[in-house]
Amino acid sequence: MSSGVSPFSAPKTSLGSLDAESAARLIAAAADVALVVDRKGVIRDVALNSDELANEDCRRWIGQPWSQTVTIESRAKVEALLHDATAGAQPTWRQVNHPSLQGADVPILYSAIKVGHEGRVIAVGRNLRAVSALQQRLVEAQQSLERDYARMRHAETRYRLLFQMASEAILIVDAATDRVIEANPAAIRMLGNSAKQVVGKGFPHGFDGRSTKAMQSLLQRVRSAGRADEIRVRLLDDKRDFLVSASLFRQDNASHFLVRFLAAQGATLPAVLESQSAVLRAIEASPDGFVVTEPDGRLIAANRAFLDLVQLAAVEQVRGRSLDDWLGRPGADLSVLLANLRQHGSVRLFATTLRGDFGLITEVEISAVAVAEAAEPCFGFSIRSVARRLAGAAPRGRQLPRSVEQLTELIGRVPLKDIVRETTDVIERLCIEAALELTGDNRASAAEMLGLSRQSLYVKLHRYGMGERDQEAAG
Repeated sequence: MSSGVSPFSAPKTSLGSLDAESAARLIAAAADVALVVDRKGVIRDVALNSDELANEDCRRWIGQPWSQTVTIESRAKVEALLHDATAGAQPTWRQVNHPSLQGADVPILYSAIKVGHEGRVIAVGRNLRAVSALQQRLVEAQQSLERDYARMRHAETRYRLLFQMASEAILIVDAATDRVIEANPAAIRMLGNSAKQVVGKGFPHGFDGRSTKAMQSLLQRVRSAGRADEIRVRLLDDKRDFLVSASLFRQDNASHFLVRFLAAQGATLPAVLESQSAVLRAIEASPDGFVVTEPDGRLIAANRAFLDLVQLAAVEQVRGRSLDDWLGRPGADLSVLLANLRQHGSVRLFATTLRGDFGLITEVEISAVAVAEAAEPCFGFSIRSVARRLAGAAPRGRQLPRSVEQLTELIGRVPLKDIVRETTDVIERLCIEAALELTGDNRASAAEMLGLSRQSLYVKLHRYGMGERDQEAAG
């Protein structure tokens, strides 16, 4: 079986009497960095062929053990390289990271081979920083695309939901062909018994002669001026009157009319109450929890799924209680949710836990909306259990930088207290970052959520190099 490495077939003949100086120049020219390591693993000489590595002052490694010039997780790789070279094993390439004087670690791909009879090893390396930077840019570009796609998907979902649930009849009409390309359920009930009788048909359709001409004139005025006043029209069959308005918008390089029908003289469409009742029945039967609260977070109504999550049997048992009674971080989560609702009007995918009255804890995502225009302002919360998703899917987003296997490799090479301290620092930093994100970078709220004093939070921010972003004065 081929090993993948093909040495010179007759080096003594083809290379002749190659002296040490020539060999040194050859090695230096063939690699970005080359190390001469003695039998004890100490670096005795360094050759560089990279301006970027020259700025890192790599010659300071001379006289140090090679394993002490790399990051802690790379030490086992250095030991493996030296062991394989000393044993005369087939050379392999391993990525090793050196701490940098200028910030991010320097990734270098090394291969080592034993030379001479004194146990010395030559390690040749290729600088991977450019490759690493490209990979990082690729990851950032991918994440940016995913964020943009998620925003577009959420916007489309909101549009679809509003379009389908609107009690007013709404049509989307192609401005070039005057054909209906979309109709919401209210419009379908008004103009026909099925979507096939409405979508794809010419517009206007189903109105008396005078109304048809008036709507054609309306669309012409909107096409030329961008807007027009409402007009009154009448259906052909049941003689009902409606007020019609239209507006022009562009999508996918094409112009469309959004045509809206409102029952005239304060009348309401017969299907409106039925539609609203159907929405309420759907919310009650939804597998996701849904609650309506007063502006201070006290429950007004809840569906069956929410009662199951909090382990209660009747809505009377939750009505009047604060939603904070069940949220995972009492005093913090609800405050963050209410503050964002008052400021922005909505909250999406807020991650927390829900505590049942009998101890059941469920991982949930909360989306909420403020209904400020109602006679009595209120908040609506949709609560979705993500326990199955967390159990069945690989975790996304931030992850700890070490796997169990990586930590296992450190055992025996690094003192346990160092492993524990490093892991604790990572977890602490991630918790602080998460708290700042959840509170919109509000330091006081983040400190409260974490159970820290504000002064303690500032100290930790400074410790982890996070104190430079708009730091408030400690007080």
